[in-house]
Amino acid sequence: MRRTLTVLAVIFSLVLAGAAIAAESNKLNLKVGDELYVCGCGKGCDCNTMAMKPGKCVCGKPLVKGKVTQVGDGTAVIQTKKGEQTFKTVGLYACACGEGCNCGTISQKPGKCVCGKPMKKVEGKL
Repeated sequence: MRRTLTVLAVIFSLVLAGAAIAAESNKLNLKVGDELYVCGCGKGCDCNTMAMKPGKCVCGKPLVKGKVTQVGDGTAVIQTKKGEQTFKTVGLYACACGEGCNCGTISQKPGKCVCGKPMKKVEGKL
């Protein structure tokens, strides 16, 4: 009986840990110097798409490579060839590719992830 309870406690802990990791899928934990891909439309675009892999933005244009120059509370300043732009590091939408996917795509608008799958709306995570 004691062994069964121990096994159940371990399984429950693993499930909780998995849920905690999944809850963070809409957030990119960036630091100065990190390289990633961002929407290249410029300051007029409000999709704020960011990904750890190259691909297309949710607005359909190619993402451009950038480098983190500053990190704030929920934001990061990204330097691209076009200049610096502030992006939100917590997305309203996140990649829904599932376990094992490491594209790290987040956006403020719906669309497709850089993996080509539809992004999911993240409920109550902001």
